[in-house]
Amino acid sequence: MTSPDRPQQPTDLPVTAAAAAAARTTGRAGNPTERFATRTGGMTASEIRALFAVASRPEVVSLAGGMPNLAALPLQSLSGEVAELVAQDGLTALQYGSAQGVPELREQICDVMAEEGVEGDPNDVVVTVGSQMALDLLTRIFVDPGDVVIAEGPSYVGALGSFAAYQARVVHVAMDEHGLVPELLTDALRSLAAQGITPKFLYTIPNFHNPAGVTLSIERRPRILDICREYGVMVVEDNPYGLLGFSGEVYPSLRSYDSDVIYLGSFSKTFASGLRVGWALVPPLVRDRLVLAAESATLCPPSFTQMLVSRYLAHHDWRSQVKTFTENYRERRDAMLAALETYLPEGCSWNVPDGGFFVWLTVPEGVDTKAMLPRAVTARVAYASGTGFYADGFGSRQLRLSFCYPTPERITEGVRRLAAVLEAELDVVRTFGTSARSELGRGPQSPSPDTN
Repeated sequence: MTSPDRPQQPTDLPVTAAAAAAARTTGRAGNPTERFATRTGGMTASEIRALFAVASRPEVVSLAGGMPNLAALPLQSLSGEVAELVAQDGLTALQYGSAQGVPELREQICDVMAEEGVEGDPNDVVVTVGSQMALDLLTRIFVDPGDVVIAEGPSYVGALGSFAAYQARVVHVAMDEHGLVPELLTDALRSLAAQGITPKFLYTIPNFHNPAGVTLSIERRPRILDICREYGVMVVEDNPYGLLGFSGEVYPSLRSYDSDVIYLGSFSKTFASGLRVGWALVPPLVRDRLVLAAESATLCPPSFTQMLVSRYLAHHDWRSQVKTFTENYRERRDAMLAALETYLPEGCSWNVPDGGFFVWLTVPEGVDTKAMLPRAVTARVAYASGTGFYADGFGSRQLRLSFCYPTPERITEGVRRLAAVLEAELDVVRTFGTSARSELGRGPQSPSPDTN
């Protein structure tokens, strides 16, 4: 027996009605592996992932995934680099390294960013396992549950997934053909300020946007920064596509205007996505916390892949390689635009991207692109429906088409199949007034190779 006046022990916690209800809903009385954190409720799988077993079949033309086309890489030369790396520096490359990244690579990253007018200090560069990791860690160190993040509408699905995982509230600001609209950003920030809310940051993809394909005009770039400065809002610039412009023009980075901008970069689109090497250029105070967060997540990024990227940058004409990639993507974009013009029914509209990987398509009123997706896959074509790129359920009339991976011939065939599916969907709309609603979930999703 225990004495009634015994001091309460840590395990003798009072049981309230709310705690009892929480215990029931989290499986406390049942399976202990079901006691997930509340924040995991915002994590959902990619809609394409649910159909991936079908969409990945060779007979299906996938216009969904943002996978770079690596066929132009000098694989034989790279295999020699791998062999030399192991033979000459294997004891270092295969060992634990710095949580901030290999110093030589951080210096080279500054040279890469200089192409966009960025003057970076290698000491302020943090190398990460892809820029997705950098984005996730930044959200972790800045966002508390309920905090507001501003993002373009639509926005990158991987970013929305991280924001949802950390229980942020996303406020979308619309774009037009020139990118994020400054007046609408001002309206959103003014409305939030009236509620006593200062967003933690603006997340933006200024160049060849994923998924919208548009580019923030040079005239708007300082205006966006001035607006954020006025309202005390940090800017996070995600720029994986900046060097992949089809006109040859390289747009100045937002970071080149303001050293307080956090810049995210990646070698996934300009070298090899499977190496998973990205980075963040951040102010010193942010750097220290970001390194601590990186240590808790991975201890350190892989030295082997960093040193391989470093050797590639040092020994190969990486600028010419980027140009080769860009020429291939321009050819594929042109094939997609020609096919859209030839096959799509009236009432469809799309942008003309000047770089990057994506075309953003709007379909006629009454068609729900998420509801249509399973039927498209049945017709052997896949795309990414628009609602996954919004945190608030919008985008049901939009879809993203990726032209980076398939050949021009496959792109043409894929668009032809998509047009047939759209025609059938429009017949349903004309008969019943709307297409069938989707059984798939809406809103932000966890990223995958099929939605990145």
